[in-house]
Amino acid sequence: MEKKIISLEKLLQTPVCMMSGEELAFLFNNLDVLDKDKKPESSMPSPDRKLAYGIKGIAETFGCSIPTANRIKKSGVIDKAISQLGRKIVIDVDMALELAAERKEDLRGNLH
Repeated sequence: MEKKIISLEKLLQTPVCMMSGEELAFLFNNLDVLDKDKKPESSMPSPDRKLAYGIKGIAETFGCSIPTANRIKKSGVIDKAISQLGRKIVIDVDMALELAAERKEDLRGNLH
């Protein structure tokens, strides 16, 4: 299975009948991001953010094995970057990397 990363902008232009279930579920889970009236423009994420799918997507994002990707997901470090509906997992790649970097800095600060 090949790595599947698409932008939110491209997903919004895809006809609903052409979307997979996980893509449609991701859009429904992120309706608040799409509603420009509720949030000021400065806090809106860029519409071309990268998405990855499944545990394999986490593994490819972090360059690790599937078991390590499972541990990362279970740790809760990247929970804010994950949208999950049943067994379908969609990861905001940039947010996941930022959250992991913040956590790494927090851990370093506690060691010194």
